[in-house]
Amino acid sequence: MLVFLMVSYWGVRQRRNLKLKENFFKQNGGIMLQQLLYKSESTAERAKIYSEEELKKATDNYKESNIIGQGGYGTVYKGVLADTVVAIKKSKVVDRSQIDQFVNEVILLSQINHPNVVKLLGCCLETPVPLLVYEFVTNNTLFHHIHDEGCASSIPWGMRLRIATETAGALAHMHSAPVHIIHRDVKSANILLDDEYFAKVSDFGVSRLFSLEETHLATLVQGTFGYIDPEYFHSGILTQKSDVYSFGIVLLELLTGANVVSFVREEKDRNLSMYFLSAMEDDRLHEILEPRVREEGHASQIRGVAELAKKCLRIKGEKRPTMKEVEVELAMLTELNIQNNYWVGIGPNVEEIEPLLEDIMELYGSNSTSGFDSMNMPDDQRR
Repeated sequence: MLVFLMVSYWGVRQRRNLKLKENFFKQNGGIMLQQLLYKSESTAERAKIYSEEELKKATDNYKESNIIGQGGYGTVYKGVLADTVVAIKKSKVVDRSQIDQFVNEVILLSQINHPNVVKLLGCCLETPVPLLVYEFVTNNTLFHHIHDEGCASSIPWGMRLRIATETAGALAHMHSAPVHIIHRDVKSANILLDDEYFAKVSDFGVSRLFSLEETHLATLVQGTFGYIDPEYFHSGILTQKSDVYSFGIVLLELLTGANVVSFVREEKDRNLSMYFLSAMEDDRLHEILEPRVREEGHASQIRGVAELAKKCLRIKGEKRPTMKEVEVELAMLTELNIQNNYWVGIGPNVEEIEPLLEDIMELYGSNSTSGFDSMNMPDDQRR
């Protein structure tokens, strides 16, 4: 009798858990996602729908030692699925009114194949909050390599310039996709690095999609303090130029190695953007550069990147460059090969560089979408 009761209880519990998973699957847009995946022409581009048991097993039941990141939006675990190391993001909350948007983002992001964007592999919808499965990137974040104790000045100037160019290219690619994607939380903590220090833009958890006809969207302000576009912060109007502003702050981190917000600095300079703009106005840029940047960087390159960052930080979004223009300028600055011209206040200034930049912009076209055309280009060619 006891065995019978235990088996009956176990059976009832299993059926209840199965029913609960089915309800979560429906609430999280599982049926819609399945239908859209079925219509997808290429099976290679389809996001995979994982079961809860698969992800539990992959993370050893979400063992604490497998946590590789935590933030305001959730926790990221390292896991192993079919002998492949993955990153599994477990969000804290989900907005049921935005399920359609979530499903569309999963479909679109899983189809993006760009060497500098973290690949979305799939999701699990059998839990109260959907779980997202990404490719695993091995070498921590750009924030870690710039700011964490023991890592300061660890990245050479040339590598910093390449990371900036790759990140700009990834964002330009997202902005020019058939359905525009605005990241909305661009920051050094969301730029991952692989073993060779190639950049991978990650965490599209608060990203928004735009149709080709839309140029802006009224939305609740989201992002990270210190990186948020002031125009977006005050108006609630989100545009692609909001990502440009945030990227400008990342450029400042790469140049100065300074924290985005610091209470060690004077009150007027606590925000990194104000600290930088004040130094530029007083012709003190060399004083705030990270020592390794000052020692290794060519004067023309440093001035060029600083002037580009200044353009990205313009208060009015319409006066900022596009991410494609930013990518092209950085690529041009990277190609400059000026011997024996380190930061000693000599050498050509940014006015001498700008005609070259105008030439390359004319070559590429300021509205070029060639970044999206390269989505299937092999990594070695893209790099």
